[in-house]
Amino acid sequence: MANMGRPTARKRTAFGERIQQAREVLGISQKQLADQLGVSQRVLSWWEREPVALKTEQLSALAEALKVSADFLLGREARPPKAKGPKGRMLKLFEVASNLPRKQQEKVAAVLEPFVLHHANANNGG
Repeated sequence: MANMGRPTARKRTAFGERIQQAREVLGISQKQLADQLGVSQRVLSWWEREPVALKTEQLSALAEALKVSADFLLGREARPPKAKGPKGRMLKLFEVASNLPRKQQEKVAAVLEPFVLHHANANNGG
């Protein structure tokens, strides 16, 4: 009997693999990246799975959103730089918190700092 379910997923292109790798370093989903670029998740999925010829502006925006160079996306560099700092949800929270007024930032830091220091000390045997 023929497979009546979802079609078999296609293997990513080398370009698509690099997009996915950079997304994972940042801790973001296809949907999050697509929203940031102003395209649908379906379009982004297409870019990851099919040979595509992006416009210069699209390639530039994609590289900027992924915090990699266009050369990396084109396969001219070996790997994306490692993300420094928080990923995904935490990164978004820190970005929002960094835009709060100074007094509110201080309140966030007052809650967060003792928690982080306690757990950092516990993990370092302290």
